[in-house]
Amino acid sequence: MSKKRICLLFGGKSGEHEISLQSAKAVHEALDKNKYDITLIGIDKTGRWFLGEGATYLLQAEDYKTTQLNTAAMQAVVPAPEAGAASLVAKNNGQEVGTIDLVMPIMHGPFGEDGKLQGMLECLGVPYVFSGVLASALGMNKYKAKLVASKAGLKTAADIALTRGADFNLENIISELSLPVVVKPNELGSSVGMTIAKTKEELERGMEIAFKHDEQIILEQFIAGRELTVPVMGNNPAAPLPVIEIIPKVSAWFDYKAKYESGGSDEVCPAQIPDEIKQRAQADAVKIFQALGCADLARVDFIWSKEDNNLYFLEINTIPGLTSASLTPKAAQAAGMSFSEFLDKLIELAVARQKNKKTIRKL
Repeated sequence: MSKKRICLLFGGKSGEHEISLQSAKAVHEALDKNKYDITLIGIDKTGRWFLGEGATYLLQAEDYKTTQLNTAAMQAVVPAPEAGAASLVAKNNGQEVGTIDLVMPIMHGPFGEDGKLQGMLECLGVPYVFSGVLASALGMNKYKAKLVASKAGLKTAADIALTRGADFNLENIISELSLPVVVKPNELGSSVGMTIAKTKEELERGMEIAFKHDEQIILEQFIAGRELTVPVMGNNPAAPLPVIEIIPKVSAWFDYKAKYESGGSDEVCPAQIPDEIKQRAQADAVKIFQALGCADLARVDFIWSKEDNNLYFLEINTIPGLTSASLTPKAAQAAGMSFSEFLDKLIELAVARQKNKKTIRKL
């Protein structure tokens, strides 16, 4: 049986560039080399694409400046020459690196997780893992994802979305949401640019920080409680993995430091919570996964309120972190899958979904 040809696409221009590199390293190490031929394509922080040695250097966070591609970014991948082939050929200075059957975009944040990359791959006719254009775009936009979640019957915290340059009144915001207020860039993950403001001055400063990362920010009512997250895996049907509870240790909340610093948080999986809450969290996670039209895998974050015992949807990650410290691999392990088996399953889901799309087109 021939090996499947997998392209790991990683890096990118977002503030989550370093997390993408860590995820891609972990995935590259865990993929079974007896099953897959792997091509690396890395994108640096300026948007330049690297193949071959350049991509390897980028993956290892080495100095890659001397090996950058001479071609424009969009010329780094071109459609395969076979008419109608659902594959692509990666070229480096005119030399063919290899034909690719499936792209694994191990990218987080804008330009990788927000539908832009997915749209490019769709135009090229290239199959890929994870959600499509619309689900990726909606999932990345926290405000719009909450609108879909509310329509699907999930509870969400009160919020206000603000666009750069728009008029606003801090006193009115505080009156509507009350302090503390959670301040986030609307389209960024890993808690980059996020703050929790306890005073009017902190709110003003938090908004300045968030606007450095995004044209639109979201202000949310703070809900005290326990943070839970639920990975969802599969396509028709989609099924939840075990619930994880996140308990920050080095920060007051689950910020970037608590997420990625060694020992920054305790991550209890399966979460030690009542069955009723576990079942509700898993059911709500599948609801928003399906309402957004997600595919293959996503991770859904909630707050379990200590005040009213309700679960509040926070956001969904359509390409969740896959580092050694990431939550989704831990949930997969709790479900009985090694990291390699988990990646095999993810690839199988994407391949089956692609076959189903071909079948539908023929009907």
